[in-house]
Amino acid sequence: QVQLVEAGGGLVQPGGSLRLSCAASGFSLDYYAIGWFRQAPGKEREGVSCISSTDATKYYLETVKGRFTIYRDYMNNLVTLQMDSLNPEDTAVYYCAAEPVVSSRFTNVQQMCASQLGKYWGQGTRVTVSS
Repeated sequence: QVQLVEAGGGLVQPGGSLRLSCAASGFSLDYYAIGWFRQAPGKEREGVSCISSTDATKYYLETVKGRFTIYRDYMNNLVTLQMDSLNPEDTAVYYCAAEPVVSSRFTNVQQMCASQLGKYWGQGTRVTVSS
């Protein structure tokens, strides 16, 4: 069964950190670009960070640059989003998505994030930043 499962969400105070993981089952993430997306209450979903299959290219939404880090764990078939210096504006449901590298729908990870591409999507994990 092909599945993406996010984990690591929760309640954190402003300035705190969370580490989200996106684990795949039923397929290898090695052949997929991976993106993290979020949807805040009352807002449209946006691309937060995307990473190429080779780990060579990463994209970050301007508002998370310098605070969030995306990286791959090939051995465990997962992708992690390390989130530091969180603020209330980061409150949202976070989703990961996987788009195959052979896809003709994107040429770079920035485009993947902007177009919110993903053949497979996780169910989401909620992040709440509040004091």
